[in-house]
Amino acid sequence: MRSFFEALISVDFPFLRNALFAGLLSSVLFGTIGSVVTVRRIASLAGAVSHAVLGGIGLALYLSASGIVPGFPPIAGALCFAVLSAIVIGMVSIRAKQREDTVINAIWAIGMSLGVLFMAKTPGYTDPSTWLFGNILLISNSDLLLLAILDLIVLFLAWRFYPQIEATSFDEEFARVRGVPVHAVFLALLAITAVAIVLLQTFVGIVMVIAMLTLPAGCSGAFSRSLGGMMFLSCIFSVFFSICGLAAGWAFDLPVGAMTVIIAGIVFLGTSALANRIGGLKYRGCSRGSQ
Repeated sequence: MRSFFEALISVDFPFLRNALFAGLLSSVLFGTIGSVVTVRRIASLAGAVSHAVLGGIGLALYLSASGIVPGFPPIAGALCFAVLSAIVIGMVSIRAKQREDTVINAIWAIGMSLGVLFMAKTPGYTDPSTWLFGNILLISNSDLLLLAILDLIVLFLAWRFYPQIEATSFDEEFARVRGVPVHAVFLALLAITAVAIVLLQTFVGIVMVIAMLTLPAGCSGAFSRSLGGMMFLSCIFSVFFSICGLAAGWAFDLPVGAMTVIIAGIVFLGTSALANRIGGLKYRGCSRGSQ
C-alpha cells in the first residue's frame, strides 16, 4: 500500500493521479444518481441502458473504420443509443407497466448483440472487453474536464429540483396531486442517467457502472433517513470504494475496476448483514417490551 501512495505523488505516474481524480469525480455521479436509481427501483432499467450503449459504440466504430462516416466518435454513438433506449423504456414504463420488464430485457439483449455484430464486421480487431470493463488508468485531462462539467450539472439539478425528485421517488401519487409533472421528471431522470452512464462507462466500463450505481446507495440506505442524506453517504462510500479499488489494483497488479466492484460488494454484504442484525435485535426488544 505504501508503494501506491509513493507512486501517487511521483512525477513519473501522472496517469495514477488522473485515475484518482476520475474516481473522486465519478463518485459524485454514482452517489447522486445512484441513490435516485436505487430508491425508485430502476436499477434494471439503468443496466439495460448501459448495455444497449454497446450497440452505439459498435455502430460508431464500424462507420468510422469502414469510411462511411470518417472520424465518427464512439461516444457520440453511445450517447445516441443511450438516450434513445432511455426514452423507449421510459415511455413503455409510463404507458404499459406490465410490459416494462420485457422491453428492458429486450433492449438489454438487442443493444449488446448489435454492438458485438458491428464490432465483428469492423475492419481490424476490436475487443468488446475494453468497453465492458474499461480502464480507469487511461483517463485523460479532457476526460476529467467532462466529468467535472457533468458533476456540476447533476449537482445543480439535484439541488434545484430536489423537492420534485424526492416526491416522485417516494410517492408518485402524492406528487401528482401536488402538481408535480411526474412523467417529465421521470423522463428527465432517465435522460440524465443515460448521459452519465455513457461518460462513466467509457472510463470505467459497463460492469463497474452498474455496480457503482447500486452498491454505494445500497450501503448508505441502511444509515440514511432522507434522500439527501442517502446521496451524501453514497458519495462517501463511492469515494472510499474508488480509492481502495485503485490502491488494491495498483498494489496487487490487478484490474482496478474489478477490485473496486469486489470491495464494494463485500462492504454491501457486510452492511446488509449488520442492518438485518440490528433490525432483528430491535424487533425482539420490542416484542419482549410488549410482553
